[in-house]
Amino acid sequence: MYDFNFNISTKILFGKDQLDNLADEIKKYGEKVLLVYGRNSIKKIGLYDKILKIFEDNSINHFELSGVVPNPRIDKVREGVKIAKENDVDFILAVGGGSVVDSAKLIAAGFYTESDPWEIVIKNEEVNNALPLGSILTLAATGSEMNAGSVITNEETGQKLGWGSEYVRPKFAIMNPEFTYSVDSYHTAAGTVDIMSHTMENYFTLNDGAYLDDRFAEAILKTCIKYGPIAINQGDNYEARANLMWANSWAINGLISAGKNIDWSVHPMEHELSALRDITHGVGLAILTPTWLEYCLDDETSEKIATFGYNVFDIEKSGSKINDAKKAIEALKEFFKSLGINLSLKEQGFKEDELEIMAKNCLSNKNKNQIDGFKPLKESDVLNIYKKAF
Repeated sequence: MYDFNFNISTKILFGKDQLDNLADEIKKYGEKVLLVYGRNSIKKIGLYDKILKIFEDNSINHFELSGVVPNPRIDKVREGVKIAKENDVDFILAVGGGSVVDSAKLIAAGFYTESDPWEIVIKNEEVNNALPLGSILTLAATGSEMNAGSVITNEETGQKLGWGSEYVRPKFAIMNPEFTYSVDSYHTAAGTVDIMSHTMENYFTLNDGAYLDDRFAEAILKTCIKYGPIAINQGDNYEARANLMWANSWAINGLISAGKNIDWSVHPMEHELSALRDITHGVGLAILTPTWLEYCLDDETSEKIATFGYNVFDIEKSGSKINDAKKAIEALKEFFKSLGINLSLKEQGFKEDELEIMAKNCLSNKNKNQIDGFKPLKESDVLNIYKKAF
């Protein structure tokens, strides 16, 4: 294992009655809150009214930024920074899924700079301070409630980029699985894939001796395989929703990447898909991940992929690592299909002449000549993966 630092400062309040603690948690940091949320889902489930009642009962002043969408936009972040500055807020509460939390993180960092918040994303502006923020989670997918990362889309430049800072790690996260009951089957499936993809990005590495990390990762993957279909078919199954929600946090909070040297591969490739076509992130990940593994499969990687098959999908050993690795990839593909996801870029509306553009942008947006992941990928390799997934 490589040297590492590990610190998760986010306080988790998990369960059915944790909203009762909201006011106390906020008042540790301030009493003027910017409430950030999406469109109408939190109003439909009654969560919005409950939050406003808590604010009223506890003399918490609040201002609102609504309308955050999946693949969150920089324009909405700019609007949030403006509201926060004009009203001198001292805390941000993000209520929703990862797109809302990601937006809140950039608003929190943008509050203390005169520069455009996009300058933070493209790393022209260093983050030296941020407003404190907390979250109330309504979707299990991105794990943004328990980490320091964020992904933002700029429609003007056609870019979807990740950035991060310890200053924007949420102070607390309220996680009531009941708040995810209203998530439809399509987005539950996509969220399950997102959790699995985060896990696999950390899992598929070579020669790092991080045995414990990989066993943790396999447990998260098996949890998704067990409970994803249950949550899809029984939306109000508390056990399924709870296990997915908890898996969501641990897939990407640093636990299963500790001691590893990692450069994620599938996420930067998918970001080009959702930047161009605005498709659901988890769907793009489902399309690309099996194809990426097929492309990476060789004598060096076969043992890790086969081990994935043995320990996650209970594939029996045949004596051939290559054949068992192929079975593992096929099992993953069939699982994604069983969730109702079509694994074709063409079926998602992409055109063949767009693949080369996306491959070029994928590397240029990373400011690198190649992705140094499970297997090194140059622009030509990324293009070949897109073509295989088409």
